[in-house]
Amino acid sequence: MRTHHRKHTVLAVAAAAVLSLGLTACGGDEGGSRDEGAAVTQVTPEGGQKSGATAAATTAGATTGAATTGGSAAGGSTAGGSTGGKAAVAVSAGSTSSSSSSARTSSCTYKDVKVTAAKVDETPTEHIVLTATNTSGRACRLDGYPLIAFGEIQTAKDIPAVAKSKPAAPVVLQPGAPAYANVRIVLGGVHEDNKVVTSFNVNLFAGGAPAEGSIVVKAPAGGLAVNESVAKTGYWTPELRNGADEF
Repeated sequence: MRTHHRKHTVLAVAAAAVLSLGLTACGGDEGGSRDEGAAVTQVTPEGGQKSGATAAATTAGATTGAATTGGSAAGGSTAGGSTGGKAAVAVSAGSTSSSSSSARTSSCTYKDVKVTAAKVDETPTEHIVLTATNTSGRACRLDGYPLIAFGEIQTAKDIPAVAKSKPAAPVVLQPGAPAYANVRIVLGGVHEDNKVVTSFNVNLFAGGAPAEGSIVVKAPAGGLAVNESVAKTGYWTPELRNGADEF
């Protein structure tokens, strides 16, 4: 009987100890505290596992890092993030503005521009420069190249254009702005095929076709010696460019 009583006592003590541990792990009564050292396992994206303390620290660090990064990007506090954002916007805005501007702008007509001719500083004179100035009071697009006729417009030979002088983008002339075209009128000095002209005609393009109407251009003082068989013209460009306009 004594031995049986002792076994019941040991079992009661063991049960009390288990109950105590259970209460401690679950927070115990209202005045108790949670055991921060309790083991918790977290699965990482790589497929591994972390203990409770390591997982908590990692989660906190990731949260802090995300908040910091987000704040920097939004506020532009980091030089790299701020500069990259502005550069991307600038490039996008610039590309859209350029293409949409050309698409919206109508072609210049013979009524929109004034064309003048000047000799290039060389001896003998083999080239002239045409200057087209927008006098319309509105922006217009100067397409292609000057379609030149050194003589009667119905019978004169059209002067061909030099492909390498073509600009990368259409020339949009703002009111009062000029564009230029280099023109070779003769090759060498006096030749039996040369003829002297005191004026000539220039037509413009509208898209890919010649536009209606022509501009009569007065030749520089003394007239021009022209050989239509060797004459060539450059495309309209915002400025004369070395190399592309030398022919």
